[in-house]
Amino acid sequence: MTILQSIILGIIQGLTEFIPISSSAHLVLAPALFGWYIPEHQIFTFDVLVQMGTLVAVIFYFWRDLTSIFQAFWNGLVNRKPFETFYSRLGWYLILATIPAGIAGVVLKKSVEGVFNTPSATAGLLFVTAVLLLIAEYIGKRMRPLETLNWKDALIIGATQILALFPGISRSGATIAGGMSRHFSRQAAARFSFLMSIPIMFAAGVLEAKELTELPDLITFLPIVLIGFVTSAIVGYFSIHWLLTFLGKRSLTAFAVYCALAGAFSLLILYVR
Repeated sequence: MTILQSIILGIIQGLTEFIPISSSAHLVLAPALFGWYIPEHQIFTFDVLVQMGTLVAVIFYFWRDLTSIFQAFWNGLVNRKPFETFYSRLGWYLILATIPAGIAGVVLKKSVEGVFNTPSATAGLLFVTAVLLLIAEYIGKRMRPLETLNWKDALIIGATQILALFPGISRSGATIAGGMSRHFSRQAAARFSFLMSIPIMFAAGVLEAKELTELPDLITFLPIVLIGFVTSAIVGYFSIHWLLTFLGKRSLTAFAVYCALAGAFSLLILYVR
């Protein structure tokens, strides 16, 4: 992997992690469509660790929310009233929402890695993202604010992250669709989706960091990963702001159409080659 490839993939990650078009699909398909050869032992590790850049972006963007959650969570424990305030409950709901995908991630790790090395499967799964987004738009009433979230909502939305373990199914798309299926507004669903991404991306990054130390070309590969990391963090921060503004006025239909077209185009190119 070269520095230029790392920058391009970092931009792609920053743009597509939060916009519901599947960052993992674009990270898998971009090298295949550009004709880049990236060793298999590098590509999965790079994809997971560059997500840590967008983790930094979401932490910075929601810093005030996170501070309120931690303070309320701690005060709830100290005062033995863990569910008294919205932010204390939100902290528990984020933990609950992380459990399904956390367990599935450990169980399905080898299967997921296999799909990362199969561009055609990734392209096909983009159609699943398109369907999820369209279903959410048509069945969701989009009237609930995030303050009405309960444990059942958190568990159902969290379970949708299991789908997003596979490249091609957007994590933000699946979880926003999950929130909208529970009749949350688009912005409320997106806000919970972004907050929910923090523990799952952190856990994935920590697990993969251990494998990074075992790479045979670590000395030359690490600076390249860091460049992609910084690029994705900067681009990701602005992507969050753009999407929340967009969802305040428009639907997810455009992203569904994009995913379907991108999947079809990628399959066509891969078939021709």
